[in-house]
Amino acid sequence: MATFISVPLKKSSEVDLVKPLSKFVTASYPAGEEQAEYICAVEELNKLRRNALGRPLDKHESSLEILLRYYDQLCAVEPKFPFSENQLCLTFTWKDAFDKGSLFGGSVKLSLASLGYEKTCVLFNAAALASQIASEQNLDNDEGLKAAARYYQLASGAFGHIKDTVLSALNREPTMDISPETVGTLSHIMLAQAQEVFFLKATSDKMKDAVIAKLANQAADFYGDAFKQCQYKDNLPKEVLPVLAAKHCIMQANAELHQSVLAKQKKRFGEEIARLQHAAELVKTVASRYDEYVSVKDLSDKINRALTAAKKDNDFIYHDRVPEVKDLEHIGKAALVKATAITPPLSQKFSDLFEKMVPMAVQQSMSIYNQRKTETVNRLVGTMREATNLCNGVLASLNLPAALEDLSGDSIPQSIAEKARAIVQQGGLQNIEQLIKDLPELLTRNREILDESLKMLDDEETTDNELRTKFNQRWNRTPSGDLYKPLRAEGANFRNVLDKAVQADQVVRDRYNTHCEMIALLCKPENELNAAIPSANPTKTLQGSEVVNVLRSQLNQLDEIKEERDTLEGEIKGVTFDISTTFLTALAQDGAIIEEQLSLSQLDQLYGSYNQRVQASLRMQEELLGQVQMSHQEFSSLKQSNTEANQREEVLKKLASAHDSYIEITSNLREGTKFYNDLTEILLKFQNKCSDIVFARKTERDELLKDLQQSIAREPSAPSFNVPAYQSTPAAPAGGPTPAPRTVFAQQPQQPQQQPQAKPMPPARPPPPTFTPQAASTTPTNAPPTGPPNTNPPPMAPPSQAQGPPYPSYQGYPGYFQMPMGYNPYAYGQYNMPYMPYQATPGQGGYPGAPPAGQPYPGYPQQPPQQQPYYPQQ
Repeated sequence: MATFISVPLKKSSEVDLVKPLSKFVTASYPAGEEQAEYICAVEELNKLRRNALGRPLDKHESSLEILLRYYDQLCAVEPKFPFSENQLCLTFTWKDAFDKGSLFGGSVKLSLASLGYEKTCVLFNAAALASQIASEQNLDNDEGLKAAARYYQLASGAFGHIKDTVLSALNREPTMDISPETVGTLSHIMLAQAQEVFFLKATSDKMKDAVIAKLANQAADFYGDAFKQCQYKDNLPKEVLPVLAAKHCIMQANAELHQSVLAKQKKRFGEEIARLQHAAELVKTVASRYDEYVSVKDLSDKINRALTAAKKDNDFIYHDRVPEVKDLEHIGKAALVKATAITPPLSQKFSDLFEKMVPMAVQQSMSIYNQRKTETVNRLVGTMREATNLCNGVLASLNLPAALEDLSGDSIPQSIAEKARAIVQQGGLQNIEQLIKDLPELLTRNREILDESLKMLDDEETTDNELRTKFNQRWNRTPSGDLYKPLRAEGANFRNVLDKAVQADQVVRDRYNTHCEMIALLCKPENELNAAIPSANPTKTLQGSEVVNVLRSQLNQLDEIKEERDTLEGEIKGVTFDISTTFLTALAQDGAIIEEQLSLSQLDQLYGSYNQRVQASLRMQEELLGQVQMSHQEFSSLKQSNTEANQREEVLKKLASAHDSYIEITSNLREGTKFYNDLTEILLKFQNKCSDIVFARKTERDELLKDLQQSIAREPSAPSFNVPAYQSTPAAPAGGPTPAPRTVFAQQPQQPQQQPQAKPMPPARPPPPTFTPQAASTTPTNAPPTGPPNTNPPPMAPPSQAQGPPYPSYQGYPGYFQMPMGYNPYAYGQYNMPYMPYQATPGQGGYPGAPPAGQPYPGYPQQPPQQQPYYPQQ
């Protein structure tokens, strides 16, 4: 009776985890100990998969431990890597566990770029292996019973978990073995078998019959539910359904058997007999219908002995009325089993290989936080730089501080000389021209990388669309156009960035062209620079005046503000804070990260004080510039004004402005060069991402094409048609006429659709006519033949099926139509053909009587002696 259902394991194709995961680690983490540790962990993960899926597994707990450990590691690694079709693309291929040659109507094999699919299939194998281990347990001792119950409950929980999560994990139709209907049924089967194990243990422990009856009735209920789920579905092998039906009856019979003992104890002898009779009927049903799957001989003997004894006692002693089965009190139920909850980690020896790696949710939040931080720093630094440029522009328009230093009117002001030396030290015009020359090359390189990346996507999408048009519904993978939308959006963003960069480069060139002449003048030797500056009348009378001293004091204060800004800029750029702890805490407590709220709060704490200092610096500069303008007006009114002085002042202003523009242009060009170089690294990563996904799509395309070719090859080239009956009739034996075929369909009434339609029966064969010339005019055609008496059996009706191909016409007698001999009642003897002696065939009815061998019917024409008899062959 102890027949238990176990589930076969799915088979997976080999997948290289090292290359794509290592590439992601190298691109995402800087070189060092952390990166090397993660790459080693990737190699360990690949080894773990090979151990769990790359070799046959023994039906032992150690093999199950390997599978559970790999499943736990997948659960742990899933949030730490961006597994998806358009990011980190890993294609997993699994075969249907129940595919044994058309037991299922679904797909035999499925390939998906989904870690959720891998997790589902690994958990299915863990459940299947648990069912196999449970079925191998020795149920004659307590340890075996406990282990079997534990493994069946684990299998039930795993199958139930797959039922709840498979559709969301795959986002497409799964293979039949992991479909919700199949795994739901398997979960019920495993739970029923676990309950049966508890029933066996209770029986072994000789517990009270009332308890045993409830356990058996509950097991019967579980088996009944499982039977109902798969009764009208072809989602499990054909052997499962009869086993479930038999187990349902057996458990119900056991429940009635033990309940009958309880009825006997309560002196309800009629109820005892009714329950035993019901149990006997159930066991008889199993023996008659499912004997090849489950043996119930021992249980049947036990029930029959009890029933015989109960009837004998009741007939001679108690004379209790035997009630109907429908009037019996319902037996209670006691469920001692429960599907094991699937909550990782399931393995007892699990340790996360990527314990130090933060989840992708934290990584993404940190990336957004870093962007917010960079924007905050750039905003503060940009505000200070704009204010400094504004200050320099105002002072240059007032020719300060050169106007205070040029009181002699014939020498180079000290500030102009220092600015000229600073430009020469930084490389002068050659430095700027080289930087400007490099920008188009860097831009072109970035454009080529971006164009090549998008071209790969375009080519693969074109191929995918062509195949989709060719195969229509059979090309059932995600369209490349939908899959590449995020990548195309990213590529469009990069192109937009490049277009804006080109515009910014043009602004820098225009500014350089505006100040190029003055910058070139500042790069000349001091004597040439002095000669290029117009001289003017001396204004030495202003030296030591109060207005000059006030202006110098105000300019010194502005210089102090600029120096303070440089220091403040360094402090702002140097602020560091590890917010990953904050994000990890939020993820652990709430299960989600509200990045914007946490980031803005942290940035306000870090940069709030710096923002206040920047604003105070701006207010102070604004006040000082107002004071400088008023003092400069007073200074200008005291200076002796003439044409030479105005020309000299104008040139000095342009030189001062050229110096400031040189500094800004150089800074912009260096930032542009750095921008293009950084963008090149980003675009190379984008190109690698496009290359990886295109390669994965090509691999998936090749697999799908291979499957389609195999499925097309298996399809019939033409619609089914009925084969003529004569082509399927066995050949006649060599020694006699073709025997009549036996109709095998008559013995199979359960398959009426296979029985061919019977042909109408021809009329009975009339006797051969007399065909002698002398009697042709006097003997009627229906006269009985003369000759020896007929001792053979009476004629039989022709069979309902055709006896073979039409016989060829006899070559010696042209002019007669070709006819099937089976349907011609005058086939023999009509055309001077000898009537062959009848050779009896076992199991076949006889033919009409014939004259002795070699002698024709009386009155028939004689066959030429040299001519051999013609035996038509099928």
